[in-house]
Amino acid sequence: MKKTIALVLTLLMIFGVGMPIYAEGEQKSEAEKSESAEQPFTVDARSAVLMEAETGKILFSQNENAAYSPASVTKIMTLLLTMEALDGGKFDLATMVPVSAYAASMGGSQVFLEEGESLSVEDMLKCTVIASANDAAVALAEFVSGSEEGFVADMNRRAAELGMKDSHFENATGLDDTTENHVTSAMDIALMSRALLSHPKITEYASIWQDTIRDGEFTLTNTNRLVRFYSGCNGLKTGSTDRAGFCMSAAAKRDGMQLIAVVMGAQTRDERNAIAKKLLDYGFSKYSLYETPEEFLEYLPVTGGKASRTALVAKPFTALVSRGEAAGVEKRYSIPESVAAPVRAGQAVGKIEFYSGEKKIGECEVCAKDGVDRIDFAEVVFRLIGVILGKNAE
Repeated sequence: MKKTIALVLTLLMIFGVGMPIYAEGEQKSEAEKSESAEQPFTVDARSAVLMEAETGKILFSQNENAAYSPASVTKIMTLLLTMEALDGGKFDLATMVPVSAYAASMGGSQVFLEEGESLSVEDMLKCTVIASANDAAVALAEFVSGSEEGFVADMNRRAAELGMKDSHFENATGLDDTTENHVTSAMDIALMSRALLSHPKITEYASIWQDTIRDGEFTLTNTNRLVRFYSGCNGLKTGSTDRAGFCMSAAAKRDGMQLIAVVMGAQTRDERNAIAKKLLDYGFSKYSLYETPEEFLEYLPVTGGKASRTALVAKPFTALVSRGEAAGVEKRYSIPESVAAPVRAGQAVGKIEFYSGEKKIGECEVCAKDGVDRIDFAEVVFRLIGVILGKNAE
């Protein structure tokens, strides 16, 4: 037996057959475990992810769960918490945000806020997402949560809610010269980017190449050059430090499909941008969205109900498919001939399955638009009398 095992191992070494080796901190992802196909390419960065935002499907991943310093890509979480508070009615875009001495002391990228100065929430958001201003990010953090410490606690809480398993935040900016364990992963960045993109206002700001604050006295120029040079780019955030290297979460939308390309630890800004473009080009060339809206189908008979029928509505459906595959998608309906009362409004009574060839790509519910109560005994008698009287009248 020992001789047999030794022979097998020798043959494996000779023919180059072996198990992949992962560096410390790198683990085989669920995508790698479930996908037998090899990656179409590799990128010269510590890690990378390409995600389709509507479905959350991962189209490319490389070392996606390894935790690294993210630099100013951290601000995606800062922006997310601010947008959630804004959309939750805690304040509005015109609300003025005061600048503390601590916020004004931030180094790195900044808009040179002064202690005691105030800018609107809208201007602070623009400063943060366009110019990556650390002073504006801290001012927002203090405004939203009372202090940066409280805001950081909220950042880590929200990260856990989003399923960001490889992240731990220590500040609202991504400055890492004094941090000990301020890290996240490419996968986690994709998750929080997806959440931020659900707030349309942020893409309005993130798509701006240049803007001004202080009545035109100070110009903001987007740190994300893809906004100007990549078709469909609508965000999202760049970052770089000596520790983090060059990082980015690049968002772009074409033909209704929103992609998120995350790059961590590239060697230069230009290499980072080129990698993000390569990921986005790959996604747009290989995939598209198949979508059907909510729509009326037909009326379904209802037995034993106060009404004789209810309208059927197919719920919206979205699936990511290979480019060119959408035209051949087939719908297969499973709807009963009737349904017994009572029927609740919105109750699922059937389904539609979607197939590409013999491959099922998903399904959606078919629901009753209106509720139908069960008819009671008194109403049965009343209707019966009406039928009898109607016949007698003839």
